[in-house]
Amino acid sequence: MKRLFFVLSMALVVSACTPTSDSVDAQEDASAPADSAASTTTTEYTGESFAGTIDAPEFPEGLDWVNTDEPLTLNALKGKVVLLDFWTYGCVNCIHILPDLERLEAEYADELVVIGVHSAKFPNEGETENLRDIVQRYEIAHPVVNDKDFAIWSSWGANAWPTIAVIDPASRAVGIRAGEGVYEAVEPVIAALVAEFDAAGAIDRRPVDFSLEAEAAPDRPLRYPGKVLAREGRLFVSDTGHHRVLEIDPATGAVLAAFGSGERGAADGPALEATFNSPQGLELVGDTLYVADTNNHLIRAIDLESGDVTTAVGTGQQGWPPASGRLLATSLATPWDIEEKSGSLYIANAGTHQIWRADLPFDLVGPLIGNARESTINGPFGSSELAQPSSVTISADGKLYFADSESSSIRVGDLGTQTTSLVVGADQDLFTFGDEDGVGNQARLQHPLGTAVDDGILYVADTYNSKIKRVDLATNEVTSWLGAEAGWADGDDPRFNEPGGLSLDGALLYVADTNNHAIRVVDTETGLATTLVLKGIEDFDPPAEFRGEIIDMAAIVGTAGAASLVLDYQLPDGHKVNEEAPSSIAIASGGSIIALDRGDPTDLTGTDLPATVPITLAEGSGTAEIDVTIIWCSEDATSLCFIDQVRYRVPMEVGPAGASTQITLSRAIETPTS
Repeated sequence: MKRLFFVLSMALVVSACTPTSDSVDAQEDASAPADSAASTTTTEYTGESFAGTIDAPEFPEGLDWVNTDEPLTLNALKGKVVLLDFWTYGCVNCIHILPDLERLEAEYADELVVIGVHSAKFPNEGETENLRDIVQRYEIAHPVVNDKDFAIWSSWGANAWPTIAVIDPASRAVGIRAGEGVYEAVEPVIAALVAEFDAAGAIDRRPVDFSLEAEAAPDRPLRYPGKVLAREGRLFVSDTGHHRVLEIDPATGAVLAAFGSGERGAADGPALEATFNSPQGLELVGDTLYVADTNNHLIRAIDLESGDVTTAVGTGQQGWPPASGRLLATSLATPWDIEEKSGSLYIANAGTHQIWRADLPFDLVGPLIGNARESTINGPFGSSELAQPSSVTISADGKLYFADSESSSIRVGDLGTQTTSLVVGADQDLFTFGDEDGVGNQARLQHPLGTAVDDGILYVADTYNSKIKRVDLATNEVTSWLGAEAGWADGDDPRFNEPGGLSLDGALLYVADTNNHAIRVVDTETGLATTLVLKGIEDFDPPAEFRGEIIDMAAIVGTAGAASLVLDYQLPDGHKVNEEAPSSIAIASGGSIIALDRGDPTDLTGTDLPATVPITLAEGSGTAEIDVTIIWCSEDATSLCFIDQVRYRVPMEVGPAGASTQITLSRAIETPTS
């Protein structure tokens, strides 16, 4: 029986990005050297075994690693199947395979180790601190090595992003493959390797623990915000890393509403129950906020009056090949931004390298600009070739400007003549980039992601240069306006860190300053930048997991009106409630039935137990959850404290007003034994 495993193939037009031989300094020849591990992958394997025949090249010393405390070696991973993922973080095709890797890691948790080999296209991507950020933004939970000089890449003969390589449990090279569709191609091979080496007693199922960057990351009000929308005094933010969308008062910074539970998902529903997956672009049409739900391959719609979230466009599946169809029966691919004009949504469909149009009144959606080949060709809409468009901005005169991020350029589609042309940046290939002011194709950008236009000026988030630039649309001349090296500073000489989204409201330019986890506000007349300080965002955080004891009580039948809650607590002899540490009682749920008269939570610091807390009951039925936290200590050693946390679940049936109701919560607290 013959088996053909991985053959390095570029047959999938949209599934891999290929560096040219003169575009990557560290790689002068993109072909696999004759003695590389890849030289075993273009021949047929015979027999039932998938085991490799040559040793996989060991990782070079001296490279930076993230998501692990120490560098890894293949020798130390013997007994595991190892999958190498060659990627670069701005590449949408590389983003597309991350769910496949997650699925494999979950299904082969004891037998497989995935290692990201980050061989950067852009200089900015090669910086280890930026790589540290991106593994958190993409929620990558496996080790990643910074292969910025292409040492590992060259040893495997890789020549496209993404490429994966499989190594058997004896640390021998099995093969490599370029492109998407990783799970379907790789899972049968992993299964066969596990079975074969398990039969020989050569599988090591001991867990391998890694120190993930996310575990040490602090909690932040915003987490990697991707896009921002300012419109007539209203401000909306894609809190991308928290998988939610926020409405904020731009004058005060008060958070007015949140949409999304904070968990990854694609569920429609009420504001705080619906789920998103790395939302990006936003557009306001009347009382509806449209959201480019990027990693769900959907456009979502938020009813700002009710807070309800629904799906407006897409099936939830990554679409290929691109085709027109009904709004909810047609698949998008990584929509990154949206803009509305005359009842149509214009979508930067980054995953197919196109601009799409959704005609909402006619229930139709499909490609408008681009033939789905990744390149820099301009001309008629249908034959233009784009490279991962990541913003869309329509001017008053009907020009559709977009940041063509992988070609490091700004391009424009004329909705009248139905043709595209270059505004500024490179137009010869996908590997001409930099940081140079100038006119048209003499200027250089580095992976721009955001645009905003007003009064003949196009503002550009030159993301990987951490700058905000301005383009005079009368001359196509770009000039650096704000920013320099990545950092954070307000004032007239501000610093940004990979800004991803821009939006204008009058003279104010709002900036989603992604890696600074902040929204910046720039006065376009003075150039002064400030940081918007958010207030009250914690009110919309999902409830923390309760970690105390839970006690289910018998049902209470009571009457509406004034009532009392008795804390019939007994502390050990010689102990008291601490007079400085914050003891409290709070209503976790059921607030429509029971309310604390002295505020929620009610302070119990230093109180004498037992204690009576005044409450008010309202007619209705349900289960109240009452959280009691008592911090207690020895009367002789008040610095030695213990914490007792209990959640009482109390089924309640409250009728019309009558005799006062008393609810008693009884508890005998014992001295800890250790």
